[in-house]
Amino acid sequence: MKEHIKNLLKVKSIITITLTSVFAIMLIAGLFIPVTIPQEFLMIYTTIIGFYFGTQNQKGVNSNESGTSTPASTGSSTL
Repeated sequence: MKEHIKNLLKVKSIITITLTSVFAIMLIAGLFIPVTIPQEFLMIYTTIIGFYFGTQNQKGVNSNESGTSTPASTGSSTL
């Protein structure tokens, strides 16, 4: 549990959480007051979210590769 909180305090997590909060507030504000979300914000937001989840996915792939071994294929198959 402490490690999860410790990981949330990393800079990229703080930036991602902050941008997601701002995005949610802008969406909610748009329900009551017609407001448009700037195209630049959407582009930056999607880039950062994509990078964040891409690195998280890559960490999972790397940990699976080093933690488990899969049998190598021999190249021959029987049909």
